[in-house]
Amino acid sequence: MIDLEAFGEKARSWLNSVEPEFGRDARKGLTQDEDLALGRRYMATKYDAGFSGINMAVEMGGQGLTGLHKIVFEDAEMPYGMPSGYFGVSVAMPLQIIIKFCEDKAWVRERVIAGLRGEEIWCQLFSEPAAGSDLAGLRTKAEPDGNGWAITGQKLWTSYAQYSDYGIIVARSDPTLPKHKGLTYFWIDMRSEGVEARPFRMLDGEQQCNEVFFDDVKLHDGQRIGPIGGGFGVAMATLMIERYSGGDADGFGPPISAFVDLAREVEINGRPAIEDGRIRSAIARNYAMRSGLNAIRNRAFQMMEAGMEPGPEGSLNKLVSVRSRQKLSELAIDLQGGGGLAYDPEGFGKEDWVASWLSAPTGRIAGGADEMLLNTIAEKILGLPQDHRPDKGVPFNQIPA
Repeated sequence: MIDLEAFGEKARSWLNSVEPEFGRDARKGLTQDEDLALGRRYMATKYDAGFSGINMAVEMGGQGLTGLHKIVFEDAEMPYGMPSGYFGVSVAMPLQIIIKFCEDKAWVRERVIAGLRGEEIWCQLFSEPAAGSDLAGLRTKAEPDGNGWAITGQKLWTSYAQYSDYGIIVARSDPTLPKHKGLTYFWIDMRSEGVEARPFRMLDGEQQCNEVFFDDVKLHDGQRIGPIGGGFGVAMATLMIERYSGGDADGFGPPISAFVDLAREVEINGRPAIEDGRIRSAIARNYAMRSGLNAIRNRAFQMMEAGMEPGPEGSLNKLVSVRSRQKLSELAIDLQGGGGLAYDPEGFGKEDWVASWLSAPTGRIAGGADEMLLNTIAEKILGLPQDHRPDKGVPFNQIPA
């Protein structure tokens, strides 16, 4: 096994060598399509260097290392602003799910390698206009059609669907069952007839999210992932991965070191802000909190590598990390006075505190809104009783719209 410290030094050396071609400065002035093309080249270069699919099995096209090695690389990569965001959902969730649940391993390996190299992109088709945090309330239909299925409905907030080759989707296959029971999970070819992705612009100017429409889209039964009616369980496995990934460097936003540098540069009452006790306290609290959440994340990766399922602590991880990001970004803006409102649309959301602050509310909704995570923490970690649910056990088609 490769030593973590040696691995980190190797990663930083490689990142320094490719920064001129792929880093933040190289991306300035590019259109989104040009930036995506640069990202594809970066992903291929990254794969060839042995830094993609770090903790995936060798037989699936990965590097066969541990989740801790993956964390070391991601923490090292984050400050460079590399064009890897287009592939974040793809590598973090869909590829992990098809590895775990799909039986055609030759097909899976082909998809994984193509995904890790940036040749293919996957999206995650969960949220709908009337079913966001309450995923079990979704209304997109999966109806039997010969030996396969026909998908009809709409999904919303789907990241990079306009560029995606494939997607994972949860749909309602039996409306006569209670809402958590009548769902089935599939993979879908996003180039299929009847699929339409419509990107829209976010508050920070990015066209990342999409509305996606499905008009009688045909799937064969081999595209089903998991049992008929078992889609909610597979979806929860997907969201568990997302909630743990929300506590990494990207979930935290700009690193603590960037805030410390800022506090050295700006002044409060004629003295460097870093000398103010309130600022030092904020730094200490954030450092302690991030260290604690990183320990939770590291433990989860070690459990998964041991064949165990990580617990509901992922809800705590995501909830606290993104809230922290929003508050620290707000403090950084306040410290700069009027100048703190300057927004660099090419800051790529890492060291630009305005970009981080603008995108934080999205992070507090994606993968489970704060309120849903608080319920999970209350019920699954603290053992408190569930809230009253009038729709519990009621067939979905008998629940008022």
